[in-house]
Amino acid sequence: MRVLVVDDCAVTREYLTHMFNASRVLEVIGTACNGAEALRFIEEQRPDVVTMDVNMPVMNGFEATRHIMSTDPLPIVILTASWDSEQVNMGFKALEAGALAALAKPRGLGHAESPAQVRELVSTVRALSEVKLVTRRWRDGKGSRPVERPRAPRRNRRILAVGTSTGGPPVLQRIMSALPADYPWPVVVVQHISPGFLEGMVDWLDQGCAVRVCAARDGDLLRPGVVYLAPDDVHMVVTEEETIALLDVPADNGLRPAVGRLFQSVADVYGGSATVVLLTGMGKDGAAELKKLRDCGAATIVQNRETCVVFGMPGEAVRLDAAMHTMSPDEIADFLVAEVARV
Repeated sequence: MRVLVVDDCAVTREYLTHMFNASRVLEVIGTACNGAEALRFIEEQRPDVVTMDVNMPVMNGFEATRHIMSTDPLPIVILTASWDSEQVNMGFKALEAGALAALAKPRGLGHAESPAQVRELVSTVRALSEVKLVTRRWRDGKGSRPVERPRAPRRNRRILAVGTSTGGPPVLQRIMSALPADYPWPVVVVQHISPGFLEGMVDWLDQGCAVRVCAARDGDLLRPGVVYLAPDDVHMVVTEEETIALLDVPADNGLRPAVGRLFQSVADVYGGSATVVLLTGMGKDGAAELKKLRDCGAATIVQNRETCVVFGMPGEAVRLDAAMHTMSPDEIADFLVAEVARV
């Protein structure tokens, strides 16, 4: 897989080049020190995937991403070494423009966190280099059919739960921004994302949503019209007392927070009174638990293949017959708003 590395720091370019080439599955075919240089290289060489720094002279990562995605789209992974609000916000703007993922730059040789960061970056770049659908094709979906919601005992309390991974932030933004300020249910979300990005993601979502978006805290009371995002490196579950519990326990299949852990708690507490959505993402996290939720009468929705960056998690849910509905992000947003009036 042919990689273009874009970064204004020569040391970082050299380190990333060495790291990717050492993986034996990725080959760096060139480097660029700013977005304008990257555009010229892409026109001549056409790499399979691009890693893009955020803050660069001449043309920054957001501007370069917007140009690439509007002219000749390629898979783009945003990399940042800084958690200041300006850079994180620019990273999310790049995701909104069409970049597929945002990750932390590996800390460098000898740092305790570096091996795990390198593994995540290499696996993400490798997976995204094979993504064919890289443009936003959210539209009225094809192949989606209305399904009657099964009759099951209901309790007065309701909840919306969402799980996603690679490619999720822009889809979450599309769906959450459709919910009205008086949305009557709490919303709980697990988004697999690099440590350090959560605060920026919360701010980015909150700016564009009528509902309130916040990072979940242990013991938070679940309130209607509030979106709770799972924080870094802990599992998030819901409790019988209608609160959030954050669990510092081992990762599930390498994931913490895990979508499956949240969905299982939703099944235990809310059962058929839940609406549960599984969006784009690599792997299988949450699919088996979505099947349990469907079996107990919950409304279960997965993002359709045509609009997913990676159809791993939704695809596994479809394979398990866990999905009552398979929809585009636009359809999911419309469904969630209309569902409130139906129940």
